[in-house]
Amino acid sequence: MSGLKIDKLSMRFDLPNGGSVQALKDVSLHLNEGELMSVLGPSGCGKTTLLNILAGFLAPTDGDIFMNGHTVTGPDAERGMVFQKGALFEWMSVRENVGFGPSMKGMPKRDKAEIVDHLLDVVGLQDFKEKAVYELSGGMQQRVALARCLANDPDVILMDEPLGALDALTREKMQSLVLKLWKETGKTIILITHSVEEALLLGERLLVMAPRPGRIHKEYRLPFAEMGVDADLREVKKHPEFAQRREEILGMIWDMEEEIMGRTEAAS
Repeated sequence: MSGLKIDKLSMRFDLPNGGSVQALKDVSLHLNEGELMSVLGPSGCGKTTLLNILAGFLAPTDGDIFMNGHTVTGPDAERGMVFQKGALFEWMSVRENVGFGPSMKGMPKRDKAEIVDHLLDVVGLQDFKEKAVYELSGGMQQRVALARCLANDPDVILMDEPLGALDALTREKMQSLVLKLWKETGKTIILITHSVEEALLLGERLLVMAPRPGRIHKEYRLPFAEMGVDADLREVKKHPEFAQRREEILGMIWDMEEEIMGRTEAAS
């Protein structure tokens, strides 16, 4: 079976005092090749835990993950990660950062140079390739992180709040870039975010997760990502269904947060 399949995934963290926290419980999901999914939910619903398990950084307590028919048991080049802060090598140039993965694979220099030049052109950084990472703005650094991830040619790109630290204008430009890369590369992308608007724009499928234990509360199938590929995202936000879904999901998450606060106050 092609794509990514999550089968009854659970994750429990044992605490030093003998207690435990059930971060995820019975999460099941199937993503086809080339799908774009956003994941949203209140703090503590297991979004980042789920992404770390998919990346192979954590082993689940129960359940399995299958990628293109085989079981995921750890990190692999078929799954690439883009972090909130980029996790770039600051002492290297932009070109060296993007070419790091191909270099580790032993790719011939000419082939690597072609891939790096192409990707820097795609993310709009061709004129900055010899700059050191620390000389770049936050938005530019995230463009480098995206290009570095794509240089390894993963089947699935995992994004953990990659735009969360950016200012509003830069964030909007990066949202457009993510949609462009999704369409041009045909990659499967899973993006974690705290922003309801961003989740609506960057998810043809949107998962709302609920906390304690972390689980899938509701899934939406949405038209906005497809609309945003060739349109101004500000115009997409004016679509009547966009406002309707935004208010519906905001209310859903607000109710979850209120329930969490109620439990916390009752426990104290």
